[in-house]
Amino acid sequence: MSTLERPGVPAAALNELARRLDETRVYPDEPLAIHTTYRIGGPADLLYVATTAQELQDAAMSARELGVPCFVLGMGANILVGDRGIRGLVIKNRGQAVQFLGENRVRADSGVVVRDLLEETVARGLSGLEHFAGIPSTVGGALWQNLHFLAPDRKSTLFLGDRVEEARILDEQGMVCTVHRDYFRFGYDDSILHHRQDLVLDVTLRLEPASAQTIEQVIQSNLHWRWQKHPDLVAFPSAGSVFRKAEGYGAGRLIDQCGLKGRVIGRAQVSPKHANFIVNLGGARASDVLSLVDLCQREVRTRFGIELELEIMRVGEF
Repeated sequence: MSTLERPGVPAAALNELARRLDETRVYPDEPLAIHTTYRIGGPADLLYVATTAQELQDAAMSARELGVPCFVLGMGANILVGDRGIRGLVIKNRGQAVQFLGENRVRADSGVVVRDLLEETVARGLSGLEHFAGIPSTVGGALWQNLHFLAPDRKSTLFLGDRVEEARILDEQGMVCTVHRDYFRFGYDDSILHHRQDLVLDVTLRLEPASAQTIEQVIQSNLHWRWQKHPDLVAFPSAGSVFRKAEGYGAGRLIDQCGLKGRVIGRAQVSPKHANFIVNLGGARASDVLSLVDLCQREVRTRFGIELELEIMRVGEF
């Protein structure tokens, strides 16, 4: 029996898809735990590493043509992959093209890591991305989530979507087109990409001139604030904040008031540092995380009458 043959996805379609892609970058039955910040997740039927926007487009179109489900993976942050993995094709988006267009504009492939783009923009004295320092994300993932940062003074929230001028997408109908910012309907932890099967190929951002020294000071200030407030991602893998802000209340504060900080199920733990983070103590399963999610939701509902909504996205089979 082919290692690609799994219930729900015909082996012939998977094998044909693998044949069309660059075999040096196709990985059957690839464990997804090593591709996510949570270090959790079962295997993908196929994982393909796309190194350009064109490769991303071609792989997605081939999967659609063959009827193979397709999921695009950036840095694997803000998601929880099920213990049984993801059926079909997972495209690891690693496009690297960055082009400075003049007039303080930059175009970047959706696979470009925000950290790397930030380094290039700082070197050119362009401000606007420094508030997202330390947040693991690709440019495409940042658009999908409308990446945001709550300023340390807690008086303002800064959104990546505010910097978007236009983007080139592969839409649901298989057409490549350029859309402007309004198309994305950016909201808090939300965009049109949550509700349509569009795929971002590249995006143009409008930034502002500033001195590299000034930008670097903001970066260091934000990194220090993040280090003080959030658990270390290397020592305690996570997907970031688990729950959305609830009706004016921080979810972490509500969970803490329920006495759940430090609670452990399996190898997952409600972080003792910030209760809106559920961390992997090493070897955690998605089911461990979901058990803690259920516990936090139940206790907050019972004590405060508030429903906590997930901010992280569940992906694959649980």
